[in-house]
Amino acid sequence: MAARVREHATYEDLIRLPENMVGELIDGELYASPRPAGPHTLAASVLGGLFLPPFQLGVNGPGGWWILDEPELHLGRNVLVPDLAGWRKERMPEIPKNHIFSISPDWVCEVTSPSNGRIDRLKKMPLYARADVQYMWIVEPEQQTIEAFRLEGAGWFLLGTFGEEPTARIEPLADIEIDLTLLWGPLPS
Repeated sequence: MAARVREHATYEDLIRLPENMVGELIDGELYASPRPAGPHTLAASVLGGLFLPPFQLGVNGPGGWWILDEPELHLGRNVLVPDLAGWRKERMPEIPKNHIFSISPDWVCEVTSPSNGRIDRLKKMPLYARADVQYMWIVEPEQQTIEAFRLEGAGWFLLGTFGEEPTARIEPLADIEIDLTLLWGPLPS
């Protein structure tokens, strides 16, 4: 489970975490989680792999996006690390030279695990809305679902929950059909 390490934390506290931990500053509190387990890593890696050619490279797709794994987002005083994030290249023409991304992404994807699901929903979703991130997906490997949200005003509108059908087209990356079965890996034997 994710541990709230320290209140009134600073960026220096975050960078002192061991390398096997993912740290985030959320409303002045430092949260640290262990590196993700297999199902979490598989779902995030497959999604990134599916989106990179059509959206970032323009291969069999529209291009025009940066799709990145675990960028360090500096959104005001908060430092968040989504599993995946995407920026339209017209909003962020170049990738920053350092590891700090201060331009809000257009899309974030959080893959839940037992250690982070509550934090993703209760802490990070409102921060992404305040930072004007337009789309958010929550991928639940254990439930084999994706919940997709679009920002409307100051809150999130549920576009749909996907997983009943084996494939889906989901905003804002609906130009390609996703084979959802690839995200979950083979069924346990």
